[in-house]
Amino acid sequence: MSFPFEPKRGLIIVPAEIWGPSGSAVLRLAVDTGATGTLVNVAALVAIGYDPALVSDRTQVTTGSGVEFVPRVVVEKIVAVGQERTSFEVLCHTLPPSAGVDGLLGLDFFRGQSLTLDFRTGRLTLA
Repeated sequence: MSFPFEPKRGLIIVPAEIWGPSGSAVLRLAVDTGATGTLVNVAALVAIGYDPALVSDRTQVTTGSGVEFVPRVVVEKIVAVGQERTSFEVLCHTLPPSAGVDGLLGLDFFRGQSLTLDFRTGRLTLA
């Protein structure tokens, strides 16, 4: 599947729908090939029925401001760039409003696939 992006702008942002116990939400996730794991803003997960504060499984994450331990939540389903994952682990972290996205779509989502980012044509292709 192939999706357009704006090659002359900053982040490559894709819509993603995530399901939880209370429903689903469509989020704006930045494609981040520098992130090993997918990360979703805490507020978005709370809105669909997860409570990251109650999660005991935490993982170490290195951010631009240091090392933090963040909850890891298994979401029912996530669909992005034409791909569906069920029982998919995401990291929970509070992103600043200035980030302009609801999270990051990391390498774990793309494993086993062929990801092509063509900056000449502005196309993201996942096969």
